[in-house]
Amino acid sequence: MIKILDSRFVTTAVEPAGYPTDHGVEVAFVGRSNVGKSSMINTLTGRKKLVRVSNTPVRTRTLNFFDVDLERGRLRHRVRLCDLPGYGFAKASKADKAQWETMITTYLQKRHRLEAVVSIIDAEVGPTEEDHRTLEFLQAADRRILVAATKIDRLPKAKRKPRLKVLAEELGLPLEAVLPFSSTDKLGVEEVWDALLDTFGRRSVYTPEPREA
Repeated sequence: MIKILDSRFVTTAVEPAGYPTDHGVEVAFVGRSNVGKSSMINTLTGRKKLVRVSNTPVRTRTLNFFDVDLERGRLRHRVRLCDLPGYGFAKASKADKAQWETMITTYLQKRHRLEAVVSIIDAEVGPTEEDHRTLEFLQAADRRILVAATKIDRLPKAKRKPRLKVLAEELGLPLEAVLPFSSTDKLGVEEVWDALLDTFGRRSVYTPEPREA
């Protein structure tokens, strides 16, 4: 069972010089604009407003880093999350798109602490052309990928497993790499954390410093 102990904002960055350096493992969250990325991170961290949720596309314009302390069994883990700007927003200017693309690709290619990438896809809508391109890029960069099929609560329960199978086939991924998720119904929280912690292994385990008397 997963127990969230603490979650907090660390910093923002737009280039490698601004990346935080004081950590072991990191996971990035990518997805198109308004796919539910901010809501998913809030749900995973047990904080309603850790990441600002907005109906305005491309609200996130920087790389935003957060730390999460959690417990599974008798082990404590510390994981850093990186929230990336959403992609696929047509109304953004060419200059903004170019700037965001450089910022995101540089991070995904060069960040040596990055252990896994969660690619968020709308379970009801399915993968877009941008989703396919992003996954191809991540595979070419040799990144570990976990797909979260968000908003799964919008589908009848009987149709969820068949939908996940179809999504896995469309994306060319094994079925176990595509997990259902719903911020509304809090579905998939344990499964996503378990998948990430299993990927990190003991690299994310930490021992709390003893408190002063």
